[in-house]
Amino acid sequence: MSPVTRMYGVVAMVTALIASNAIAADDKEIIDYREHIMKTLNEQSAALGMMLSMAVPDDNAIAHMEAIALAAKMAPKAFEPKVQGGQSKPEVWTNWDDFSKRMDDFAKKTDEMVRVAKTKGAATAMGNIIEYLPCKSCHDVYRDESKK
Repeated sequence: MSPVTRMYGVVAMVTALIASNAIAADDKEIIDYREHIMKTLNEQSAALGMMLSMAVPDDNAIAHMEAIALAAKMAPKAFEPKVQGGQSKPEVWTNWDDFSKRMDDFAKKTDEMVRVAKTKGAATAMGNIIEYLPCKSCHDVYRDESKK
Protein backbone atom coordinates (compact mmCIF):
# COMPACT_ATOMS: atom_id res chain seq x y z
CA MET A 1 0.00 0.00 0.00
CA SER A 2 1.41 3.37 -0.98
CA PRO A 3 1.88 6.13 1.61
CA VAL A 4 -0.77 8.24 -0.13
CA THR A 5 -3.30 5.39 -0.02
CA ARG A 6 -2.46 4.79 3.63
CA MET A 7 -2.90 8.52 4.36
CA TYR A 8 -6.32 8.52 2.69
CA GLY A 9 -7.26 5.51 4.78
CA VAL A 10 -6.21 7.28 7.99
CA VAL A 11 -8.10 10.42 6.98
CA ALA A 12 -11.19 8.32 6.26
CA MET A 13 -10.94 6.62 9.66
CA VAL A 14 -10.48 9.93 11.50
CA THR A 15 -13.43 11.42 9.60
CA ALA A 16 -15.58 8.41 10.52
CA LEU A 17 -14.58 8.71 14.18
CA ILE A 18 -15.36 12.41 14.24
CA ALA A 19 -18.72 11.78 12.59
CA SER A 20 -19.59 8.99 15.03
CA ASN A 21 -18.64 11.20 17.97
CA ALA A 22 -20.82 13.99 16.58
CA ILE A 23 -23.74 11.60 16.38
CA ALA A 24 -23.07 10.38 19.90
CA ALA A 25 -22.93 13.97 21.15
CA ASP A 26 -26.21 14.76 19.42
CA ASP A 27 -27.76 11.64 20.98
CA LYS A 28 -26.58 12.74 24.42
CA GLU A 29 -28.11 16.17 23.93
CA ILE A 30 -31.40 14.62 22.84
CA ILE A 31 -31.41 12.44 25.97
CA ASP A 32 -30.44 15.43 28.15
CA TYR A 33 -33.25 17.53 26.66
CA ARG A 34 -35.78 14.76 27.23
CA GLU A 35 -34.59 14.33 30.82
CA HIS A 36 -34.84 18.08 31.49
CA ILE A 37 -38.49 18.03 30.48
CA MET A 38 -39.20 14.98 32.61
CA LYS A 39 -37.36 16.55 35.57
CA THR A 40 -39.49 19.66 35.14
CA LEU A 41 -42.60 17.50 35.45
CA ASN A 42 -41.13 15.83 38.52
CA GLU A 43 -40.12 19.09 40.21
CA GLN A 44 -43.44 20.80 39.56
CA SER A 45 -45.31 17.72 40.83
CA ALA A 46 -43.12 17.73 43.94
CA ALA A 47 -44.06 21.37 44.54
CA LEU A 48 -47.74 20.41 44.41
CA GLY A 49 -47.02 17.56 46.81
CA MET A 50 -45.49 20.04 49.25
CA MET A 51 -48.65 22.10 48.99
CA LEU A 52 -50.85 19.06 49.56
CA SER A 53 -48.88 18.20 52.69
CA MET A 54 -49.27 21.83 53.79
CA ALA A 55 -45.50 22.23 54.06
CA VAL A 56 -45.77 25.37 51.92
CA PRO A 57 -48.66 27.70 51.07
CA ASP A 58 -50.68 26.81 47.98
CA ASP A 59 -50.69 30.36 46.61
CA ASN A 60 -48.89 29.26 43.42
CA ALA A 61 -50.72 25.98 42.87
CA ILE A 62 -52.28 27.00 39.56
CA ALA A 63 -48.96 28.30 38.24
CA HIS A 64 -47.35 24.94 39.06
CA MET A 65 -50.22 23.13 37.37
CA GLU A 66 -49.78 25.30 34.28
CA ALA A 67 -46.06 24.49 34.22
CA ILE A 68 -46.88 20.78 34.39
CA ALA A 69 -49.41 21.10 31.57
CA LEU A 70 -46.90 22.95 29.40
CA ALA A 71 -44.13 20.40 30.00
CA ALA A 72 -46.61 17.55 29.41
CA LYS A 73 -47.34 19.01 25.96
CA MET A 74 -43.62 19.20 25.14
CA ALA A 75 -42.73 15.74 26.44
CA PRO A 76 -44.01 13.58 23.54
CA LYS A 77 -41.92 15.51 20.99
CA ALA A 78 -38.82 15.00 23.14
CA PHE A 79 -39.18 11.24 22.67
CA GLU A 80 -39.78 11.32 18.91
CA PRO A 81 -36.10 11.13 18.04
CA LYS A 82 -35.75 7.42 18.62
CA VAL A 83 -32.65 7.78 20.74
CA GLN A 84 -32.42 5.13 23.40
CA GLY A 85 -30.74 5.89 26.68
CA GLY A 86 -31.14 7.75 29.88
CA GLN A 87 -33.85 6.30 32.07
CA SER A 88 -36.05 5.38 29.12
CA LYS A 89 -36.48 1.69 28.48
CA PRO A 90 -36.27 0.48 24.86
CA GLU A 91 -39.98 -0.31 25.14
CA VAL A 92 -40.68 3.41 24.67
CA TRP A 93 -39.90 2.92 20.99
CA THR A 94 -40.83 -0.74 20.50
CA ASN A 95 -44.29 0.02 21.98
CA TRP A 96 -44.47 3.53 20.53
CA ASP A 97 -48.24 3.50 19.92
CA ASP A 98 -48.97 2.71 23.57
CA PHE A 99 -46.31 5.09 24.90
CA SER A 100 -47.36 8.04 22.74
CA LYS A 101 -51.03 7.44 23.58
CA ARG A 102 -50.18 7.54 27.28
CA MET A 103 -48.21 10.75 26.81
CA ASP A 104 -51.06 12.36 24.85
CA ASP A 105 -53.56 11.27 27.52
CA PHE A 106 -51.28 12.71 30.19
CA ALA A 107 -51.17 16.07 28.41
CA LYS A 108 -54.97 16.09 28.16
CA LYS A 109 -55.31 15.26 31.85
CA THR A 110 -52.98 18.05 32.85
CA ASP A 111 -54.95 20.51 30.70
CA GLU A 112 -58.09 19.31 32.46
CA MET A 113 -56.36 19.80 35.83
CA VAL A 114 -55.63 23.44 34.94
CA ARG A 115 -59.16 24.00 33.65
CA VAL A 116 -60.67 22.60 36.87
CA ALA A 117 -58.27 24.65 39.01
CA LYS A 118 -59.20 27.85 37.19
CA THR A 119 -62.96 27.25 37.17
CA LYS A 120 -63.56 25.39 40.43
CA GLY A 121 -60.49 26.29 42.45
CA ALA A 122 -57.06 24.86 42.99
CA ALA A 123 -58.24 22.84 45.99
CA THR A 124 -60.73 20.96 43.82
CA ALA A 125 -58.02 20.09 41.28
CA MET A 126 -55.63 19.11 44.07
CA GLY A 127 -58.29 16.74 45.39
CA ASN A 128 -58.04 14.76 42.14
CA ILE A 129 -54.28 15.05 41.67
CA ILE A 130 -53.71 11.29 41.36
CA GLU A 131 -56.18 11.19 38.45
CA TYR A 132 -54.51 14.14 36.73
CA LEU A 133 -50.93 12.96 37.29
CA PRO A 134 -50.81 9.19 36.63
CA CYS A 135 -47.01 9.30 36.21
CA LYS A 136 -46.33 6.02 38.00
CA SER A 137 -48.44 3.94 35.63
CA CYS A 138 -46.23 4.99 32.72
CA HIS A 139 -42.99 4.89 34.69
CA ASP A 140 -43.69 1.30 35.76
CA VAL A 141 -43.64 0.26 32.11
CA TYR A 142 -41.28 2.69 30.37
CA ARG A 143 -38.77 4.02 32.92
CA ASP A 144 -35.67 2.24 34.15
CA GLU A 145 -35.41 3.29 37.79
CA SER A 146 -31.96 1.68 38.13
CA LYS A 147 -30.46 4.40 35.90
CA LYS A 148 -31.09 7.32 38.24
